[in-house]
Amino acid sequence: MNRLSGFRGYRTVAARVTRVMVGVTAVSAVVLSTAGLGAGAAAANTVIGTVPVGNFPIGVAVTPDGSHAYVASSRDDSVSVIETAGNTVVGTVDVGDEPILVAVAPNGSRAYVANVDSDSVSVIETAGNTVVGTVDVGNGPQGVAVSPDSSRVYVTNGFGDSVSVIETAGNTVVGTVDVGGEPVGVAVSPDGSRVYVANVDSDSVSVIETAGNTVVGTVDVGDEPIGVAVAPDGSRVYVTNYGGDSVSVIETAGNTVVDTIYAGNVPIGAAVTPDGSRVYVTNRDDNTVSVVETAGNTVVATVAVGAFPTWVAVSPDGSRAYVTNAFDNSVSVIEIERCLGSLCIDLGSLTGSGSGAGGVFG
Repeated sequence: MNRLSGFRGYRTVAARVTRVMVGVTAVSAVVLSTAGLGAGAAAANTVIGTVPVGNFPIGVAVTPDGSHAYVASSRDDSVSVIETAGNTVVGTVDVGDEPILVAVAPNGSRAYVANVDSDSVSVIETAGNTVVGTVDVGNGPQGVAVSPDSSRVYVTNGFGDSVSVIETAGNTVVGTVDVGGEPVGVAVSPDGSRVYVANVDSDSVSVIETAGNTVVGTVDVGDEPIGVAVAPDGSRVYVTNYGGDSVSVIETAGNTVVDTIYAGNVPIGAAVTPDGSRVYVTNRDDNTVSVVETAGNTVVATVAVGAFPTWVAVSPDGSRAYVTNAFDNSVSVIEIERCLGSLCIDLGSLTGSGSGAGGVFG
């Protein structure tokens, strides 16, 4: 039995990430002090807010305009909608059985939720926060990612060792791609030409060519890879290996691992900032988030968050990171920039890696 094995015979990721609940006491989210910075100030890489959400939140994704975050609460069969301006929940959407991960389309019109126990994906219309469609996919859907043009959704079927390809115009499955053992994390390249899939049981990443929906490469990574994120320029893929307490860095030009970063204890989720200068990695058993500087692939900061952090998303403007804390039923909001009143200084500009536009894939 591996380190994320669950109570129901490997049935769900929600169960996989809760095995250590037995004998573990949940702790409250830690909000770091910003004393000494003055009124309206916030230090970089500190928690500036904690938002109560549904029961055992796992997936989180931010809308392209940064106004809302969608959080999959696996044990409530619901999605909490956070208004980021005030860090308050403004809506709750009932979805399928045991929602795990969520992605928002780049055009902002839809959110897609993988329901592991329903073998389905719920389609939420973000304008009214209502479910407008349900798509049957493979066995045990877990990860979900949307193409840059919002025309396709890629869903990992963790217990079917495959990826379902959904055409969003009609919400129909138009293809199924066989990948490695127990695929979970999935991300699409910025140009939409490739999909990267983390295969937990195969210790590998499958590379799918979207033009033909075929696997064109398999990259051996660390022990039990689960989360995957692509750099905004498409040059690198970052893969969390929870069994090896590490992050594998893949160079996409040759699909080779060019570095290994040792993060915290049991890294799960990963998200890259829009300028590509940082990767935020959740460390499940440390109750922390590691901040990786991509220029040297080194951990430059560690942020204390809530109990049992699982997934992370970065806002499109790069100012905030949102972290789900499964044990606390909450989301920690991390200040990425140092702000003094209305003045914010981007961390990238302090290290010589200037800011730039880029997409963030949920």
